[in-house]
Amino acid sequence: MAFARTCAVALVGVEGVVVEVQADLEPGVAAFSLVGLADKSLTESRDRVRAAVINSGAQWPQKKLTVGLSPAAVPKCGSGFDLAVACSVLAAAERIDPQVIADVMMIGELGLDGRVRPVRGVLPAVLTAADAGYRQVVVPEQAAAEAALVPEMAVLGVRSLRQLIAVLADEPVPEEPRDEAGGPVAAPGPGWGLPQPAGLFFPVGGEHPPDLAEVSGQRVARRALEVAAAGRHHLLLKGAPGAGKTMLAERLPGLLPPLSRQESLEVTAVHSVGGSLPPGRPLIDRPPYCAPHHSASMASLVGGGTGLPRPGAVSLAHHGVLFLDEAAEMSGQVLDALRQPLESGHVVVARAAGVMRMPARVLLVLATNPCPCGRHGSPAGDCECLPSTVRRYRARLSGPLLDRIDLRVPVEPVSRAELITGGGGGESTAVVAERVRAARERSLARYAQTPWRTNAEVPGHELRTRWCPVPGALARAEQDMERGLLTARGLDRVLRVAWSVADLAGHDRPTAADVDAALELRTGLRRGAGVAGSLP
Repeated sequence: MAFARTCAVALVGVEGVVVEVQADLEPGVAAFSLVGLADKSLTESRDRVRAAVINSGAQWPQKKLTVGLSPAAVPKCGSGFDLAVACSVLAAAERIDPQVIADVMMIGELGLDGRVRPVRGVLPAVLTAADAGYRQVVVPEQAAAEAALVPEMAVLGVRSLRQLIAVLADEPVPEEPRDEAGGPVAAPGPGWGLPQPAGLFFPVGGEHPPDLAEVSGQRVARRALEVAAAGRHHLLLKGAPGAGKTMLAERLPGLLPPLSRQESLEVTAVHSVGGSLPPGRPLIDRPPYCAPHHSASMASLVGGGTGLPRPGAVSLAHHGVLFLDEAAEMSGQVLDALRQPLESGHVVVARAAGVMRMPARVLLVLATNPCPCGRHGSPAGDCECLPSTVRRYRARLSGPLLDRIDLRVPVEPVSRAELITGGGGGESTAVVAERVRAARERSLARYAQTPWRTNAEVPGHELRTRWCPVPGALARAEQDMERGLLTARGLDRVLRVAWSVADLAGHDRPTAADVDAALELRTGLRRGAGVAGSLP
């Protein structure tokens, strides 16, 4: 009897479980059994692995072969186990030393010709391996840069199974043609036998981000964008078609500060699992921007799909902006599915095949027209919609969802004078982003010894007891609550927005003017100097 083992990772969302891949050879009729709760694509690895081993110049053992994936109770899916299965079989057949691969994590799909193909979820898989104490990992060459993001991990990127056999057997490494679809070459970590390339080049694609100075007029909406970026507050833009709602939303990511190292790893892990990492960019260091079509299904928005669920748009926009244009045209059930993630910062999707928990701490921006024709309330007075039609249209955004939106801003049509003068000398994205950065630094310093980072995350109880506004500042907000214009959650959200307004203004605590501005941004009713008084 011959036995060998190595390791791989089974992913459920961005959370992984270390799987021991065991191979056992016994005398008997030649057969290949794969056990351990494998899905269809993993079961098919028997044919892929056999063809890859033979086409790599190694001999396939003509014995009874059993490959076990332990723990057996954990569902396993995908083709990322191919490399581990092949190496465990070759070690059991004594083509390579079983001790060499016993503590090595292997991730990758095998082609029939022996080439190693990239798979989804390399970064969260390597993070799981690092947390479990593993320090060596083998991945496809195209994913080596992604795996190398994990500190203190020796990464070997290979192009083919033939190369990996040579490294593990301490033989000369053969040259292999580079896959035309491959990504950048990454240097192997210490202790690996492949030569280090002369230089590493990770091209950063993408166009110039749109500038806020291109937006004409819209002083209040621009200020709302700045407040939303400073405190990560959810935003509703309501106005006629062509007023500039989409233009404003597209410029919001440029106001957000760059992601921290931890946030970058979280965002990159989600996009790695979703298969949406930008080419040549192993690490996402800018807040993502996701704008699904208004016909998006619930599974595409919150996550789901057949078998084990996949991350949806709310997770792909983690630590970034989720923009839902034409929100009133979306399904009410789909929109209401966002209510829980907006409160908790994560989404849990349960299916028969398993439960997935994905991060979903987003800045949500909704844009909608005032009515089906979009002309309700316009100065021309040419709206053709019946009052009942307008009420039904607006009711598509449910009260519980709107109660979670901190800022509700009307976007008025741009006047001829504002359009001709190019926005009246509006500030650029760089100028506003600098104020947002300073406001974020103030909030970070304030919450340094807490689990919170932005004003939108702080519970209302803490803001009312630990970080109070100046005495009497909440007088108008308390009156609105007594009159039914604010709920208890709405009052907490007004207080959070007031802290963001105060941070932008450099105040140590929110003043009555800051609270008035927050009330106007939430209710649309002018209070004192209001938003206009807080404009720079």
